[in-house]
Amino acid sequence: MTVRDLVERNRSYRRFDESRPIDRETLVEFVDLARHTPSAANRQPLKYMIAWRPADNQRVFPHLRWAAALTDWPGPAEGQRPTGYVLLLGDTTISKQVRWDDAIAAQTILLAATERGLGGCIIGSIDRDALRAALQIPQHLEILLVVALGTPAETVILHDGTCPDERPYWRDEAGVHHVPKRELAEVLLELPE
Repeated sequence: MTVRDLVERNRSYRRFDESRPIDRETLVEFVDLARHTPSAANRQPLKYMIAWRPADNQRVFPHLRWAAALTDWPGPAEGQRPTGYVLLLGDTTISKQVRWDDAIAAQTILLAATERGLGGCIIGSIDRDALRAALQIPQHLEILLVVALGTPAETVILHDGTCPDERPYWRDEAGVHHVPKRELAEVLLELPE
C-alpha cells in the first residue's frame, strides 16, 4: 500500500464492528510508532493511555461527542462502538504547550490502523473533566485528543472537488457517509513571479 492509498483510505470512521476487538498488543504497537514521530523542540511531552477491554471502553465512550454535523445522530449504537482507544495526554511537567505533537501522533496512529485494515476517528470534543474522573487521570496530564479505533462498519465516500462549506459531511438514506474535499486548484497557492 502506498502512502497515498493509506491517506485516502484513512477516513473518520464512527461506526465499528464490536464483534472484532482490538487487542492490547496492537494498541501498544500504535503507541510505539507514534512515540517516534517528530516533536516540537523534541520535548516529547505526550503520554498515552490505552483502553481495549470492554469494561474500560465503556468508561471512555460516554465522555466523547460524535459527528457534530450529524445533528440527529447521538453517536455509535451498541454493537457499533469502538473496540479500542488511545488517549493522547500532554505532560505539563515537561511542557506547558504541546503545539502540534498530538495531531502528528494521532494521524500516525490512524495510518497504522489503516494499514492493518482497521479505522478510527480523532476526537477532540470530549467532556474532559468527566473523562479525567472516570479514568483517574492525574491533573498534570492534559487530555488533548482521543483516537477511537476498531474495524469499520460503514462506508465512507470522498467527493473530490466538492465544497464542504455548507455541508461538511452527511449520510445518505443507506447510511453511507459522504465527505466533500476541496479541489487541488482551490487549496494550492502559487508564489508570485
